[in-house]
Amino acid sequence: MKEPGVKQVVFLAGIALAFIATLVGGVAIFNKAKPVTATPSPNGDMASMHAPPPAADDAKFKSLLGNPAPEFNLQSYNGKNFDLASFKGKNVVLFFSEGAMCYPSCWDQVNEFTKDIKKFDDKNAVVVTVVVDSKSDWSEAVKKDSKLASATVLLDVDKKVSQSYGVLTVDSSMHRGQFPGHTYVIIDKEGVVRYEYDDSQMGIRNYELLSELNKII
Repeated sequence: MKEPGVKQVVFLAGIALAFIATLVGGVAIFNKAKPVTATPSPNGDMASMHAPPPAADDAKFKSLLGNPAPEFNLQSYNGKNFDLASFKGKNVVLFFSEGAMCYPSCWDQVNEFTKDIKKFDDKNAVVVTVVVDSKSDWSEAVKKDSKLASATVLLDVDKKVSQSYGVLTVDSSMHRGQFPGHTYVIIDKEGVVRYEYDDSQMGIRNYELLSELNKII
């Protein structure tokens, strides 16, 4: 068999080098074009977003019964100040609601309060809804249902009041730790919690609330 000549060897080596250069260049172009996907830190925002919600815990909520209600002072959606201490001498019904995102259940309950306001007045009671929405967030709900504008809705934006009443981790909360669910508290004329109910069924509970008020007037 004839040995390859020098020129043939050089020619074949050149082809091999050209092939390798083309292959390396293609890989470099592919890597440059490929989007970079960062691996989120286990302590970063992505981890917190996908962390499981806290387990339901109603111990703090249940501990309110028979004790003085936590004091608070909040602004209403309509710009009025609501200081719980100033309502001594009246019964107060608090409805802690998931707010603007809770359609239709929470909206229906808020509107039913307005519809039955005279019945609550007759029980010497004021009814207020507490949400953790900002004013702009609740405005979006009002745009969709103008009747909501007539209700007294308190904006607990920093969630401190909801935390003090223990309603962020009760069973009805679908976003535990972040939003209340569908929870009622009745405070009597002396400022003592006389009734509480966490409603996982998210119903309209005017009848039950009026019945409970009958027991304390």
